[in-house]
Amino acid sequence: MPVNADKVHLWKTDVAQSVDFYNAWFMRFAPKTYRSTRVTTTLQVKAALEQTANLTNISPQVLRSAPAILPILRMVTAPPLARDRLIGLAGISPNLVKSMEIDQRLPPQLNATTVEADLQKIGEIIKRLTDQDLFPWLASKQKPTAVEVERAATIVADRLCGAMADPIIRNAQEQRQ
Repeated sequence: MPVNADKVHLWKTDVAQSVDFYNAWFMRFAPKTYRSTRVTTTLQVKAALEQTANLTNISPQVLRSAPAILPILRMVTAPPLARDRLIGLAGISPNLVKSMEIDQRLPPQLNATTVEADLQKIGEIIKRLTDQDLFPWLASKQKPTAVEVERAATIVADRLCGAMADPIIRNAQEQRQ
């Protein structure tokens, strides 16, 4: 039996102190890290908006040339789509989506005709579920203003960062230790 394992009263103070240290570190570090990550991610979202002509062109050609934009496109929908939800709604190969998002490429072993059809389905689902409140220019068919693009990009980046925040903070905590 480990020493003091049965003497909780001897280590409760240490546990409380450790929690206090972590909380203080979190309050100093997490907001700054989150904001910094959001700035970088906002630039990536703006680039994806440019690649898709502000979401007016989510074609198989665009997805083929820029597979890494798929996580961003999942966040432009209302509600934002989880990877598995997109796979289910589009009825497509999980391998395609995972390769696009994780490896940032199209899987070489998939049939070209199947890939083309699946990319078309992805585009259709994204277009159908695009958050019209974030991208008002799609309904009005007007060119978006710089302010509209900036606002939409920041919100989408915030959605992406929300999904990434825990791993970012957890990795920083591990480095701190």
